[in-house]
Amino acid sequence: MADVPGPTVLASDYFHSYSVVGLLALVGVLFVAVAFGAGRLLRPVVPTPEKLLTYECGVDPVGEGWAHTQVRYYVYAFLYVIFAVDSIFLFPWATVFAAPGYGATTLVEMFVFLGFLAVGLLYAWKKGVLEWA
Repeated sequence: MADVPGPTVLASDYFHSYSVVGLLALVGVLFVAVAFGAGRLLRPVVPTPEKLLTYECGVDPVGEGWAHTQVRYYVYAFLYVIFAVDSIFLFPWATVFAAPGYGATTLVEMFVFLGFLAVGLLYAWKKGVLEWA
């Protein structure tokens, strides 16, 4: 029982760990602040009307700043994210399928998974979501 450290030793070790993390965070904040300050002091400041214009891929800005965006662009992006994330699940399945003893069960589970994906894609196709124009 004499070898067990007291609660003050454990508490000081605990707070020492947090002090190291706090010191590291402070050094990080100071580094960023010094970098931004040096950039502000060293950069040339020559504002011209051309530099103050909104940049639109080399074309002079025309019209209002607000533009209407069709929802289908977001739907395409959403469908891409869904299928990209779902395709990531195919890699662990391939490794489990290669392991001995899991072949038939894993194959059935993956076909159920791909069936859900196919039903979702069929639903999007029937709704006309995949039509661009």
